Amino acid sequence: MTPTPSSLESPERDQTDSSLREEREKADREMTASRKAVEKDADAVVEHARENADAIMVAAREKADEKADGTSPLPTPSSIAIDREMEDQALREERAAADRSVRREREARARMLTRLLPLERDATDQYLLTERARSDDALATRDDFLGMVSHDLRDLLNGIVVSSQFLAQKLEKHSDSAQLLIETARIERYGTRMNRLIGDLVDVASIDSGKLAMHAVPGDVAALVAEAVDALQVTAAAKGITLAVQQPQESGTAEFDHDRLLQVLANLIANSIKFTPKGGSIRVHSKHVGDTFEFCVDDTGEGIPVAMLEAVFERFWQVGKNDRRGLGLGLYISRCIVEAHGGSIWAQSSAGHGTRMLFTLPISTTQNN
Repeated sequence: MTPTPSSLESPERDQTDSSLREEREKADREMTASRKAVEKDADAVVEHARENADAIMVAAREKADEKADGTSPLPTPSSIAIDREMEDQALREERAAADRSVRREREARARMLTRLLPLERDATDQYLLTERARSDDALATRDDFLGMVSHDLRDLLNGIVVSSQFLAQKLEKHSDSAQLLIETARIERYGTRMNRLIGDLVDVASIDSGKLAMHAVPGDVAALVAEAVDALQVTAAAKGITLAVQQPQESGTAEFDHDRLLQVLANLIANSIKFTPKGGSIRVHSKHVGDTFEFCVDDTGEGIPVAMLEAVFERFWQVGKNDRRGLGLGLYISRCIVEAHGGSIWAQSSAGHGTRMLFTLPISTTQNN
């Protein structure tokens, strides 16, 4: 048994971690730039204030010099120069001391932020890890619960279907057998639909947890197509739709999980039946394209708007808000199965002109069994 390459959660978590690292680096750059901008503005304010103070001091000295008339007992020019040099030296030392104090304060603030930021981020990381552990536990519990409930529900549904089949056999000679047989067939049909819905929900849970098992063995792709068409023939006929294998049909051998790829083809054919009106037709075929087999389900149905060709493979996608023809999981599950085989799946369509659903399967796969 080979699981899918990885769960959906691991890439999402890797992306979350990468985004978190990028955001932190961006925050660091912005914080550094902001701090430098603030310091630059502060330095500019201080420098401007010092220039004003210097200008005022120079003006005061010039004014004092002008008042000197040569008759007053003023100090000699040399003594004035010495005094002013001493004042200037004292001012320079005071400013240097102030600059050293500001630098020490800024360095201390930077060291504090450097210490506090890792602590805060460690706390955030620890909280994130705790929440992820709780989420993992919750998912594990959900998967276990879903497994048990789906098993019990399937047992009950199988009992309903078997009972309806038994009643159908006993009612063949009843006076109102025709109507009763219609009702028992309806019970059987509803039970089958419920069983399929449960299977889809279980598959989605398996995909989310990375436990969608694949068992690839050599198989005939032409026989697979024929089997899928035969399985849906009655359903198509009941709606007045022609379902057939398109000829000529190429045969070949590849490694694939028979039940899973049959599920994919059945999903695509059932989807075409769902959206093809009475009197329409569906053709299914496979052929060699390079080093792959290409499978195609071609219908004459409603078609899909070009803008929606990618969206149809998303989880819970519906044609419209009021559409109730399923949960919108079939194509999503089909995509996951095809991609787990190393292939790809896509749609070609335009509104009102039918739809072609295609997927590829490598002729030689490398899955480990």
